[in-house]
Amino acid sequence: MKKQLILLFILLSNSAWATFIYVPMNHDNQKNHLKAYGIVYFGLEAGLKSKWLLNYDGGAFLIENNKAIENECKIRGVSYQIISDARSQLILQEIASPSSNQEAVTLEKAPKIAVYSPKDKMPWDDAVTMVLTYAEIPFDVVYDREVLSDKLLLYEWLHLHHEDFTGQYGKFYGSFRTAPWYIQAKKDAESLANELGFNKVSDEKLAVSKKIRDYIIGGGFMFAMCSATDSFDIALSAEGVDIAEAMFDGDASEPNYQSKINYNKTFAFKDFDLIRNPITYEFSSIDMTRKRRIPKTSDYFSLIEFSAKWDPVPTMLTQNHTILVKGFMGQTTSFDRNTIKSNVLVLGENKVNGEAKYIHGTKGKGMFTFYGGHDPEDYTHRVGDPKTELDLHPTSPGYRLILNNVLFPAAKKKKQKT
Repeated sequence: MKKQLILLFILLSNSAWATFIYVPMNHDNQKNHLKAYGIVYFGLEAGLKSKWLLNYDGGAFLIENNKAIENECKIRGVSYQIISDARSQLILQEIASPSSNQEAVTLEKAPKIAVYSPKDKMPWDDAVTMVLTYAEIPFDVVYDREVLSDKLLLYEWLHLHHEDFTGQYGKFYGSFRTAPWYIQAKKDAESLANELGFNKVSDEKLAVSKKIRDYIIGGGFMFAMCSATDSFDIALSAEGVDIAEAMFDGDASEPNYQSKINYNKTFAFKDFDLIRNPITYEFSSIDMTRKRRIPKTSDYFSLIEFSAKWDPVPTMLTQNHTILVKGFMGQTTSFDRNTIKSNVLVLGENKVNGEAKYIHGTKGKGMFTFYGGHDPEDYTHRVGDPKTELDLHPTSPGYRLILNNVLFPAAKKKKQKT
């Protein structure tokens, strides 16, 4: 009710359009980068005009002025300025200069967001769910039942929780097979698969993966982190092939299954080798976790610069107040460059270690982004660790990359030349 009253106030407000709220996003002038995205989303929900100023002042925002938006900035602790129409026009003229690698992108509509995640609480947390909640950006939680019922068609943006789409229960068997939460999670997954008409969890997860694939091909935006990235592609590539051992699905895997993997079915990865040992906490050679020799103190990845005027999508996805971003681990920490398809863009990389951290591509009419690692502000987050308190990290560059993905589907699409 409170939110509805605020939106009504905005619609009825007589604030002049001759002034704008300017939200800086550089290192020095923004107190809370993460909540700033929530302010923009809030404005879009209210129908206010907004622009994303790419490569300008850390990826600043320009929002049509309204007292309610100004109040929200104060309440949420977001730094802002009230600027005149004349000042905003000078900024836009500067950005429009052919000599500047900058662009002003119009944001049209707040995307409706779905987070694919188990409905019950897991023993570890999800960075996307946390940052959406912290930024006060609304989302719905969906899982296998909703996906298989085509409920994804109600959403423009989908995040994949740290899921294992291969039906091997995250390959936690080696360390946690006797843990009560693992035993219960396996039982719940098998029960759900049977309810939905599948004999095996791996078959049910493949069906879910194919529905997500079709959602993206049809024009959806998908963002995935950690093990959801490579396990999604592995599941698609192993369609019709049993790669799960008996402790996962009750029967042995197919002999020589590696030779039957079809890389043509994947989104991002190619030429990877699957890890056959069920005790090993690893899916395939895509992940760099076991190959990297980087101390925590020097573990950073760099963001790649793109042409804002010619490549606005990757430019939006890499907006930040720093080029160097702290690395962080996960079950899938980063991606071996040798396993990435040539048509996939690398957005963030650690050149020294030959790894990509942050990648993006298109599939059909839609787009996907994969981000390696579990939690940008918890270097080695493990099962049972407490959640990250984002009040302690309101300017996190690593979390900003997640929110770039949340916002970019709102951008006005350029008309194709005929």
